Amino acid sequence: MSSATLTLEQEITEHLKKVKKGERLLVQLTDKQICEILNEVADEALKNQEYILAENQKDLARMDPENSKYDRLLLNPTRLKGITDEIRSVANLPSPIGEILEERVLANGIKISRIAVGIGTVAVIYESRPNVTFDVFSLCLKSGNTCVLKGSRDAADSNLAIVKIIHQVLKKYGLEDICYLAPAEREALLPILEASKYIDCAIPRGSQGLIDFVRENAKIPVIETGAGICHTFVDESADIQKAKNIITNAKARRVSVCNALDCIVLHENKLTELAEIVLELGEKHRAEIYADDPSFEALSGKYPSELLFKANKESFGTEFLSMKLSIKTVSNFDEALDHIAEYSSKHSEAIVTENILNGNLFLKLV
Repeated sequence: MSSATLTLEQEITEHLKKVKKGERLLVQLTDKQICEILNEVADEALKNQEYILAENQKDLARMDPENSKYDRLLLNPTRLKGITDEIRSVANLPSPIGEILEERVLANGIKISRIAVGIGTVAVIYESRPNVTFDVFSLCLKSGNTCVLKGSRDAADSNLAIVKIIHQVLKKYGLEDICYLAPAEREALLPILEASKYIDCAIPRGSQGLIDFVRENAKIPVIETGAGICHTFVDESADIQKAKNIITNAKARRVSVCNALDCIVLHENKLTELAEIVLELGEKHRAEIYADDPSFEALSGKYPSELLFKANKESFGTEFLSMKLSIKTVSNFDEALDHIAEYSSKHSEAIVTENILNGNLFLKLV
């Protein structure tokens, strides 16, 4: 059957067969060879910087710059340099393959060893983040795994360009099949999630909706990463300048990352200082705040009125990925823990406190 007559599912299956066969080639590589490949990929990415960024511009042109995913999609020389530095860092990590995890001798004299090996073939499903294409390939190669990459249509041209560079290097080693970029269409996802014969595990990286879809539809094991709904609790004993600096950085440094701040949980005794804590967010960063009744009252007349809104049910448990955040006022430490437990995605949570007991308890319970 010619490739022109294959259905999308058949086309994907044919590629997955090749990826699975590629496992046997990959496990024969030495760690030195893996390091060489990764460093070559980093070199080629920088040599082909103009090409990669031009393809990325095609993706950016299709997206509204106000879209919260725009910053995740954006590549530039600085970011590309950072990505290639990370590839080289992965290359320099100790190899996890072949590590002896356990050894023992049975009563009959038989020696048993448990040794670390790769999982096999790993499928990663992700949204609007072309850097993930480099990241997944690098980590999978270093850990002895072939990879199936399923990016979104938002980053289709960027991902194609990146995988083209990766394949240029792999072809020299006869390893093109160890890295497969699946079609960007949504219809390509289910055949991957159902490919229990060819894929050993799936890892979704993206929105809660994507993660839920993968978990609910996969016929292969899923490693769930979780969305990034992140809280910072300003405790009763918190130093206000520290709280201001931490919260401003956590929200404004880069709003589109999964560990950006979404909700301030504020002890009620700090309401009189709330305006100072969020001062820079309003004046410099124009952050929209969705405040519960006590915090709304505390900020009224002290925070730009066009940026201050009353919170509703959707204001909590939301990953904003933009210059927006909510505020929840609590009367004590336990109430703060209850709110975080209800709305947290268990990604990145923080406490600002001068009470070492509360700090340690927070780290243990959250």
